[in-house]
Amino acid sequence: MSKDIAGPTATPEVLALDWGDLAHALRAGWRDFLAEPTYGAFFSLVYVACGWLLVFAFTIKGQLWWTLPASAGFPILGPFIACGFYEISRRRESGTPLVLRDILLTVLRQKDRQIPSMAAVIVVFFLFWNFLSHMIFALFLGQATLTNVTSSLGVFLTPQGLAMLAFGTAVGAVFAGVLFSLTVVSLPMLLEREVDFVTAMLTSLALVRQNPVVMLVWGGVIATCLFAGMVPLFFGLMVALPVLGHASWHLYRRAVEWN
Repeated sequence: MSKDIAGPTATPEVLALDWGDLAHALRAGWRDFLAEPTYGAFFSLVYVACGWLLVFAFTIKGQLWWTLPASAGFPILGPFIACGFYEISRRRESGTPLVLRDILLTVLRQKDRQIPSMAAVIVVFFLFWNFLSHMIFALFLGQATLTNVTSSLGVFLTPQGLAMLAFGTAVGAVFAGVLFSLTVVSLPMLLEREVDFVTAMLTSLALVRQNPVVMLVWGGVIATCLFAGMVPLFFGLMVALPVLGHASWHLYRRAVEWN
């Protein structure tokens, strides 16, 4: 474990949040991004490259349409990349020098801590969502299997297509809401503290339960920014990911207090 990561402490306590806390987190995230844009571009490029590979793979297979459900689930992998942003913000906050090698080593050391357990939870969500999206497609448009949905987008304007989009959106929102509740502060907490991943998830869930409206708005901000960032061939994520990653760290610092 890195020497500059906090050791074990007492139990975490979630605090009440208001709109000012969200505004502070976004401002601080933007400042961190502007102060260290090179680091933001470095970590974002990994995520963007994965998005390009995803689109390329489905294009080669002639299944470009499946990039839609895959892209809907793809942002849930973002917290992995965000660990780099958390570490940058943590070092800037504490006045620790920013050295790429040290930051990468800190992130890589997480493999021996609790973040891999959180990674397993997120990957299971991601894989199950992709499986479920295929099931939803087959349920509503199974009779249109001979239609090339990539070139015949009108199938989505049929009653069955519209029902599929509505149902899939509702199910996806539930998945996203549950995962957001479990990870909104758990990952930055695991980076900073020596706690088990179950405690981190329960703390994150407690925060959402105590501040439902504020956290709902925060989740909407994240979803909107990530979606907008994916539209221009994922290039927008080069800005959206660093800002949101840094902002998430600062929101965690305002949301959790250690007794």
